[in-house]
Amino acid sequence: MKFDYIIIGAGSAGCVLSNRLSENQNNKVAVFEAGGSSDIWKVKMPLALLYTMHDPKYNWKYYSEPEPNLNNRRLFCPRGKMIGGCSAHNGMVFVRGNRNDYERWENFGLKSWSYEKVLPYFKKIETWSGGESQYRGSFGPLPVNQSKNDNPLFKAFINSASEAGHIVNPDMNGEEQEGFGMFDTTIHEGQRASTTKYYLNPAKKRKNLNIFSNSFVEKIIFDGKKAIGIEVKIKNKIEKVYAEKELILSGGSINSPQLLMLSGIGDANHLKEKGITVVNDLKGVGKNLQDHLETYIMQECKTPDTLYTYTKLIPKVLAGIQWFLSKSGPCSQSHLEAGGFAKSSPERQIANIQFHFFPSFVIDHGLVNPSSHGYQLHASPNHPKSRGLITLKSSNPYDYPKILFNYLENDDDLKQTRECIHVARKILSQPSLAKHSGKEVGPGSDKQSDDELNEYIRSKAETAYHPCGTCKMGVDDMAVVDETLKVKGIKNLRVVDASIMPEIPSANLNAPTLMIAEKASDLIINSI
Repeated sequence: MKFDYIIIGAGSAGCVLSNRLSENQNNKVAVFEAGGSSDIWKVKMPLALLYTMHDPKYNWKYYSEPEPNLNNRRLFCPRGKMIGGCSAHNGMVFVRGNRNDYERWENFGLKSWSYEKVLPYFKKIETWSGGESQYRGSFGPLPVNQSKNDNPLFKAFINSASEAGHIVNPDMNGEEQEGFGMFDTTIHEGQRASTTKYYLNPAKKRKNLNIFSNSFVEKIIFDGKKAIGIEVKIKNKIEKVYAEKELILSGGSINSPQLLMLSGIGDANHLKEKGITVVNDLKGVGKNLQDHLETYIMQECKTPDTLYTYTKLIPKVLAGIQWFLSKSGPCSQSHLEAGGFAKSSPERQIANIQFHFFPSFVIDHGLVNPSSHGYQLHASPNHPKSRGLITLKSSNPYDYPKILFNYLENDDDLKQTRECIHVARKILSQPSLAKHSGKEVGPGSDKQSDDELNEYIRSKAETAYHPCGTCKMGVDDMAVVDETLKVKGIKNLRVVDASIMPEIPSANLNAPTLMIAEKASDLIINSI
């Protein structure tokens, strides 16, 4: 089989690329996805996101190595394993990031990734419910909607943030990010708005686009330093598929560096240790791993406005029936829509924390139901200084890689996280939440000292599910791709996904990943 373009991975980025590269009917495009279809109710129903997060049919279900600064806990790292990837199982919060994030990228020597240069691509993605403006788009494939969730806890929370001295911001993807309010979501007419539905499905009928699901790419094939094809297992048979123009790797922040290393691109010493022939010695492959680490500030709720109601059989069944009949009710929302961005202390120059308010307790990634009404504020520093890495366990492509995030390796990350708790407590103690608020159950009002808060963080903090940076774009020795996302020292191979981020943005990563894919599509089409 031969195609002009081969895309490895039909996740958030892969779906965008599949659509854009196949717009020209002269381009023969193939996309290969290890997972299967995401055309199931568990994906479509916004509140059902935990069902796919814990299902190995739809999720890679990775775990980190024991994290040395989190009491040696192994943290869960779910990644979408289906058409649509993480856009088919994320929390549907659509946040672009701060202008300052992309100015920092620009200052790393990446002039074409400045805020002014990426803003048109953010606008190109969306049809925003608030309408066209200098900052927002209204002609894009993806519906992005201001949340209409009317849970009284959300209004009380936003009012409390205002009472605590924070700005109320009606559009955190607009001119300024700082402030509190309702996040934009990729939920449309009561259903998840995934890249499958809004990028890939409209392109499916094109004769020049070939979609291969349940197809595991084991290796990239090289002719010297030129990528020419892939070895892929389809229906238990290894096929060789060739690319006339380019291969684009969009496996995500775990799978992309893993496949590069398996194919001979990475730190030569590590590859030789695993018995892999070195094609190109690139020290940065798998390095620079970043994530947002969340700490939950948890409070009992005295009013029955939380999702605890829907852990009971009859309300749960009735809510499900309502959604199946009319795509409305509690199942039509993610309930992660309220939150904001704030400075953790006066000396911080820009908003350095993101908050998500959630009207329930989350226990073990939703596997355990709460025992009472409650709500929690998820708090995470936007720009952790700690860096982790991904390495191979073996040369077998079916062995999961080793993932070490190295959370809290840098002391300032721990300091910022402690500051998060103080800011959260101030918000949660304001008059607007008074009629709802019961006792604090996490960390607990008796936990006040730095040592006590440190121990709570080390024993309870969890991933925000935002891994990135493992094939970073840059001009330094640890960069894996250049400014045009081409793998350094290799012809005809690019990486297009969250792994290319040199530094994690102040955002949930889906929107920035879509922007990267939109911009990459132009680079590829124009052969830049």
